[in-house]
Amino acid sequence: MINKKMASLLNEQFGKELYASNLYLSISSYFENQSLEGFANFFIVQSDEEHGHAMRIFDYLHDVDAKIEMPAIAKPPDKFKSTVHAFEETLKQEKQNSKDIYTLVKQSLKDNEFATHTFLQWFVSEQVEEEASIKRILEQLNMIGNNKSALFLLDKDLSNRKATTE
Repeated sequence: MINKKMASLLNEQFGKELYASNLYLSISSYFENQSLEGFANFFIVQSDEEHGHAMRIFDYLHDVDAKIEMPAIAKPPDKFKSTVHAFEETLKQEKQNSKDIYTLVKQSLKDNEFATHTFLQWFVSEQVEEEASIKRILEQLNMIGNNKSALFLLDKDLSNRKATTE
């Protein structure tokens, strides 16, 4: 069993993960329109991962006899100033995701929701990886500057990213 407050907070996080999935689909579409298929692929995989995060919460809530409350999902932005801007927005989103997960962890400890605390540790580790990955690409983009050849090579590199199953 899980207390109602914790279930409600996890339901909110479920919606936030779905929003992030939609945001990354929107960014993928932006890159498709720029003929940067590697970047588009990167964000398709990001979107799939965020959807997977939502489904982890979905499954967990069912496992602890809580009810899923299907949220309305806000429309994400679909216009970005540049490749760098899209990644800056992504980093901002990931930092918010981390902050939201940390809030859940704190609440789980406060409420003695030890199973939920254990469940959330995967998300804590995942957010470290997510932020590091986006920061690395953003640093590479800043190094590249306006060098289209380097952008092409990074695009080619990002086209190799595949979804991971966990």
